[in-house]
Amino acid sequence: MIPEFCVFYGVLTFSWIEFLWEQYLTLRQRRVYKTTDKIPERLTGVLDVETFNKAKSYGIDKNSFSIAEEWFHMIISTGFICLNGFTLLWNFSKYCLIETRYYDSEIMTSCVFLLCMNTLGTLMSLPISAYSTFIIEEKHGFNKQNLNFFVKDKIKNFLLVQVISLPITAAAITIVKWGGRYFFIWLWVFAVVTSLFIMTVYPEFIAPLFDKYTPLPDGVLKTKIEELAKQVKFPLYKIYIVEGSKRSAHSNAYFYGFFNNKRIVLYDTLLKDSKDIMNNKTIIEDNAQGDKIEEKGKGMNDEEILAVLGHELGHWKLNHILFYLIISQVNLFVMLFVFGWLYDHSMLYRAFGFYESTHPVIIGLAIIFQYVFSPYNTVISFAMTTLSRQLEFQADAFAKKLGHAKPLESGLIRLHNDNLGFPVYDSLFSAWHHTHPQLLERLEAISKTD
Repeated sequence: MIPEFCVFYGVLTFSWIEFLWEQYLTLRQRRVYKTTDKIPERLTGVLDVETFNKAKSYGIDKNSFSIAEEWFHMIISTGFICLNGFTLLWNFSKYCLIETRYYDSEIMTSCVFLLCMNTLGTLMSLPISAYSTFIIEEKHGFNKQNLNFFVKDKIKNFLLVQVISLPITAAAITIVKWGGRYFFIWLWVFAVVTSLFIMTVYPEFIAPLFDKYTPLPDGVLKTKIEELAKQVKFPLYKIYIVEGSKRSAHSNAYFYGFFNNKRIVLYDTLLKDSKDIMNNKTIIEDNAQGDKIEEKGKGMNDEEILAVLGHELGHWKLNHILFYLIISQVNLFVMLFVFGWLYDHSMLYRAFGFYESTHPVIIGLAIIFQYVFSPYNTVISFAMTTLSRQLEFQADAFAKKLGHAKPLESGLIRLHNDNLGFPVYDSLFSAWHHTHPQLLERLEAISKTD
């Protein structure tokens, strides 16, 4: 009884310690928003007072929403643990199959259990997502969705998650039951193959279900991007523009693909015009409401886009992507190894109110990965955040070596302003949360001589 007591209250105590730490950091950043009234000297002339005040207001609203959201999730999580939520949902899942021949099937019960968990999670997240989209993002000019688009998007996402997660869950349980003492090795191989498969098919077949992808038409920008790719020997296959403007005015760019089939994707909001620069306005057609949107002064010019892509290509050239992939798979192997060692211990299940003689794999995965590994995950997350910031500096330096230092500086500033990023952050908050260095840190690093 004592070990169960220690596990239960240990998990609960760490959850609240981590939560209160996050709240402390959020309040530190809130104080920065409230007390910073002057534009940093480095940004004088490139950040106007109006944009600065808008960014400040946006930051405060997101900060307030974050505090409320974290409290909501923490109360729900605590209630779920204290009310033995795993046991309640597992028994309900068995009850749903009581009149079928699958009543004694762990795989089918686990699939119903997962469906229930996903459904509850989606229902609880809907009001939060709706408030964020239609109140906060709408207030600050970023939301481009209407209610019909929002609902359809959520339904498609929910159905897609079930189509992917349920077969994977069934396969994972089968491997654990079949794999014997060293099942974790086979489970890890399955997880690696599955993740690589999803990474391959998602951009080609799944992402287009949510956004429209159009090949970048021939022109000056396309030629310059192709020349940049050749310069760094990047095996570019295609360049796409994604119509992200139908859901948000935020902008981004990325690349994907394996071997010699790599694609570059530019958000249409990143460009001054998705077809051509026209009177310094962005004109985007066929958004969710069927209207034309004109946003003066937003988007990057060709040289700034090339500089940002130079940064992204730096991640590829410096093997950052491969490095992350290796780290993630090694970490997964360690976690599955520990899971293989712990998952059949009755004490862990009893600590969460699960007193059945059998130990369902999915319950073990949920308890161990979500709660037992929580301290470990926190340490790893902070370490990866710290590492990511260093790799971002390296990618900036790579773009600088390509001769894009000035456009990269102006591009980062423009991207920051267009997304209403606040230029000042609490150092502790930033170190804990930001995978990218602050704008001022990046500008200082770029401006330094080699």
